[in-house]
Amino acid sequence: MTTPRTRRSRVFTISFPEDLAIKVEAIAKEESRTISELFRQTFRAYQMHRLDAKLQIARAEAAQRGPQIYTEDDVEALVDEIRSENYARSLERKQID
Repeated sequence: MTTPRTRRSRVFTISFPEDLAIKVEAIAKEESRTISELFRQTFRAYQMHRLDAKLQIARAEAAQRGPQIYTEDDVEALVDEIRSENYARSLERKQID
């Protein structure tokens, strides 16, 4: 008896105007890809573009603030704060379970 395989992907149905659909098919054929492969790669590129845009915004905000100088004591305090928060969260999770 074999166990059923779980699907590791999801199916999306999308629609395009005819002129754009023709271009999609042509590019997929030109690159020897399936349309699914083409859109997976396109989505990855879109994600990277979004992340890059967010990073540029963060860099611009940081540049406006100027350099932040941290002492060793500042770093230790930040590490302690984060560890305390993580410990508190782990205790909360244990209480929920």
